[in-house]
Amino acid sequence: MKNNLRKVLLPSVLFVLTYGFWVSPDFKEISAGVAIFLFGMLALEEGFRAFTGGALEKILRKSTNKMWKSLTFGFTAATVMQSSSLVSVITISFLSVGMIGLVEGLGIVFGANVGTTTGAWLIAGFGLKVKISAYAMPMLVFGVVLIFQKSKSLKGFGYILAGLGFLFLGIHHMKEGFEAFQGSIDLKSYAMDGLAGILVFTLIGIVATIIMQSSHATLVLIITALSVQQLTYENALALAIGANVGTTITAILGSLSANVEGKRLALADVIFKVSAGIVFIFAMGPIMGLVDGIASLIGLADDNYTLKLAVFHTVFNVAGVVIMIPLINPLIRLVTRVFSVAPEQFAQPKYLNESSLEFEDTALEALRKETARIYGKATDVIALGLSLDKKDILSGTKMKRVVKAHDKAIDYNIDNVYTGEIKSLSGAVLDYINVLSVDANTARQVSRIRQANQSILIALKETKHLQKNMQQYIASENKYINDEYNQLRIRVAKAIRRLENIRNSTDSSTSILSLDTLKLSLEKSVNQLHERLQVLIGEGHIPSMVAISLMNDSNYTYNIIYNLIQANHNYFKSEEGSAEIEAEHNIALNKEEISSVLSENNQ
Repeated sequence: MKNNLRKVLLPSVLFVLTYGFWVSPDFKEISAGVAIFLFGMLALEEGFRAFTGGALEKILRKSTNKMWKSLTFGFTAATVMQSSSLVSVITISFLSVGMIGLVEGLGIVFGANVGTTTGAWLIAGFGLKVKISAYAMPMLVFGVVLIFQKSKSLKGFGYILAGLGFLFLGIHHMKEGFEAFQGSIDLKSYAMDGLAGILVFTLIGIVATIIMQSSHATLVLIITALSVQQLTYENALALAIGANVGTTITAILGSLSANVEGKRLALADVIFKVSAGIVFIFAMGPIMGLVDGIASLIGLADDNYTLKLAVFHTVFNVAGVVIMIPLINPLIRLVTRVFSVAPEQFAQPKYLNESSLEFEDTALEALRKETARIYGKATDVIALGLSLDKKDILSGTKMKRVVKAHDKAIDYNIDNVYTGEIKSLSGAVLDYINVLSVDANTARQVSRIRQANQSILIALKETKHLQKNMQQYIASENKYINDEYNQLRIRVAKAIRRLENIRNSTDSSTSILSLDTLKLSLEKSVNQLHERLQVLIGEGHIPSMVAISLMNDSNYTYNIIYNLIQANHNYFKSEEGSAEIEAEHNIALNKEEISSVLSENNQ
């Protein structure tokens, strides 16, 4: 759909531009201004992307837990970046990996909508009264110099400066073009009054914004045309409404590669802006009166239409947010019904999508969440492979009672689930990692996630080996054999429970050390089993052939638990932690160190 839309738009735009160049040389000036302005927006977005590898995301995660915070964040981000498009892309990206909820996402989009009004005030109040091309040149020079630096931050500042320079230069050329255009063609002669005029010019504003994919560029075009009297005031207001509605194309296109939450946000954005547009179209008379009153109150002249347009744009966006906030819950219910979630397909990744690839932090978070999901499914499989239920394992019931309540073997095919679900999801993780382009620090974190997935797969393979004898002996008439195999089940179940408690701990400083404690406990239990087996064999309670199988199965049990610990160890290492947490990773015990500790304790 996204590609088809572009295939239709591109030839149409090229044809219109070619015709315009042929009809009027002055049209070239305006078109060049729009092109330079749009290029400046791209450069500005590229500059801000350089700072999205941590700072922006951290602010986002801490600043969206309440609606007013989400609104403030959206407003601030759009004001600073002068691009609601980039804010929308970031929001959809974070929503796709579950870092924020739909309510927070809507708050950011609503706030960004209000934040774009600052651009109209800057252009109408400053950009048209000062020769901003004089400011553009130094910005471009310094910007280009910084872009060629190796530092990511300097490059980012360079793109921001160059972007601002191109924005200013674009506004200058649009203004010059319309002033020259005025001498040959009077666009004002095409003005339309009444409801028909409002509807036609709203549609023009929508189409122009869809083509340029920037309501900001459309608004600059409207303000510069209005400043040289190429548009009537009423038609300019209708164009501004159209520009606001047309900007939903950015969220729609961004949501095509997102998950269901991203699609819900895009639909909510469309409903929000279209609803506000309809209200203002049919209430244009009273709203124009309100704008005149506000303009008079702040000391604007009656004929200062450019700043009155800025007032109208602000009223439009603020009123839309004020109207929609009380209706946010019904809005969420509506979009949730439209984009309902189909029954979960376990073999399909939930968080790995193109939208989450937009930024390093969202890509890393997507990998972490998908790995946590795979781990959860894997422990379900391990529990069933041992004829247990994970819900019972994670309950507060004593483990001996849990095992006693599940004293019969379950006919469960691990191989089907392993191949059809876990292996498929792990393959999707590897495919996702292969298309990532990240810096060295993030690459280390991604490598740890890959290792965590490998440990999960090894644990499942070991469970497959263990299951065969386990199903045979957990109901053995030989009490000693039965007890020993139930001890193996208890060991794995306890490890799953303890690991779950560690994963749910809010104190990350103890997580790695807790895993080390679990490793030491694992080694001790293996030694105790071997000592106990020697006694049971010597006393004739267990046949030697069964004892050999039991020792092999003990090794499988050891490998299951050890690899589950390693999976969690690498999962925690993939966190974007502090120096203290990194130090904890460095002192984590490996196999050799654990054996050494146990040897010292036994001496």
